[in-house]
Amino acid sequence: MGKCPGTALATGSLVLLLTSTASGSPAAQAEPEWTSRELAPGVEVRSGVFGAPSGDQRWTVTVRIPGGSGSGGSDPDAPATELGTEADAHALGRELTGAGFAPRVEQVAWPMFADTPRGALGWRVRVGEFGTKDQASAEASRIAAAGHQAAADWTGYDGESAGGPWRVHVAVVDPKRFGGRVQASHGQAVTGRETTSAMSSAANAVVGVNGGFFTMQDEDGIPGEPAGVGVYGGRLQSEATNGRVALRLGRSPKIEQLATAVSVRSGRAQRVVNGINRKPGIIRNCGQPGGVPTERPQHDVTCTNPDELVLLTPQLGGQAPAGEGVEAVLDAQYRVTALRPRGGPVPADGHVLQGIGNGATWLTDHARTGTPLVVDQQVRAGRSAVPLAGNDIVNGGPWLVRDGREYVDAATDGIVHPDDPSFVYGWGVRRQPRTMAGIDEAGRLLLVTVDGRQPDSSAGFTLLEAARFMRSLGAVDAMNLDGGGSTSFVVDGKLANSPSDPTGERAVGDALVVVPGR
Repeated sequence: MGKCPGTALATGSLVLLLTSTASGSPAAQAEPEWTSRELAPGVEVRSGVFGAPSGDQRWTVTVRIPGGSGSGGSDPDAPATELGTEADAHALGRELTGAGFAPRVEQVAWPMFADTPRGALGWRVRVGEFGTKDQASAEASRIAAAGHQAAADWTGYDGESAGGPWRVHVAVVDPKRFGGRVQASHGQAVTGRETTSAMSSAANAVVGVNGGFFTMQDEDGIPGEPAGVGVYGGRLQSEATNGRVALRLGRSPKIEQLATAVSVRSGRAQRVVNGINRKPGIIRNCGQPGGVPTERPQHDVTCTNPDELVLLTPQLGGQAPAGEGVEAVLDAQYRVTALRPRGGPVPADGHVLQGIGNGATWLTDHARTGTPLVVDQQVRAGRSAVPLAGNDIVNGGPWLVRDGREYVDAATDGIVHPDDPSFVYGWGVRRQPRTMAGIDEAGRLLLVTVDGRQPDSSAGFTLLEAARFMRSLGAVDAMNLDGGGSTSFVVDGKLANSPSDPTGERAVGDALVVVPGR
């Protein structure tokens, strides 16, 4: 069997690696079927289907534990997840037994993440084993009629069983041979959403994958805004979720933890600018000083801050967000041309600074009409400033591979929620569609997707399976990008993978596009 471009393991070894991690003995696997082609000098795409369902994968019914947690992220089409305490799980088991069912109380262990404890993550309650989803759904309806919340669930999503299948797409971009650019695109505006296919076609890209996390609901900010750092065309358009990993593009791509530092000065008066291109006071994924309930990253959580300044750029798209507070309109030289209530247009050649709470007070005191302001914007990797020119950046997380070894920092990255074990269970411990980025020892960029939530064709990866897969491709550093229903792999403007959303390809916040030179 041949190797995938830049891979460290032969394909057969890769299948063995993934299928032997959970149960100890690999299931019999179908031979991988790979197709490969060079789209441009230095750009190769390889697609494959490998693995097969194992004998221990069945449909079952997962029953909600009263008092337990059931969140697994904001993705509306994600399978339901449910974990609770041992005592609550056994109490539910006794109720179900008394109602004539035969429940199983199962312990779920913490996976081997780099920064989480060992032992029990939580307990789940399940009923029955079935050959089809319809059979499991019928049993779930019987359980619901007895007064419990229940849903059909495929055990192949657990990540505890051997076997796939897995449908993957891998793009390898060699900067030493490729004469074009890998860019981050937000489409027509920083806010708003477009499909990866549309952004790829607009850029005349040979390959495109979906990019970082973004806001989906109005209550969490402006739909489509990056939920983390975003640099497009050398312009900082969204602040970092400080403490999370990000992908820096350019001639020498790099994966690193980044932070942003933005400030505004009027004479001797200086103040922090808390955000860029978002609603003041609303911080999706948290990770900002002054955020409540936490200043740490917390994925799919919206933190708040009543005292903020937010910078809006011409790339925002649409009007500035309306609400309490004030806004200063700035011309191309950052001179204040007006101080007004929030919600006006952003000038095409200027900016708007919006303030709430003491941020509004600062603007009222120091941003009078005609006043010149100095706005400083920095992206930092540790103590080093990252130049913006030629360095598009997209957010993501967690780490998957770091310095050549598996390294999933789920707690540091905010995937672990205190008092809610179901979040990390559904988001990272179970198999999901994933989009990943990696860099191999030769400096080649790896853009990878795996389809998921499709039992007959592709199960998806757990975070640890994603790490092992990226390491098998030769990645010395790798990270997770947005996934789930957002996962998209586009070749020559056409969708090549099978997204998990029932409606097809999802509109996303940004994308990574591989654009040939002219």
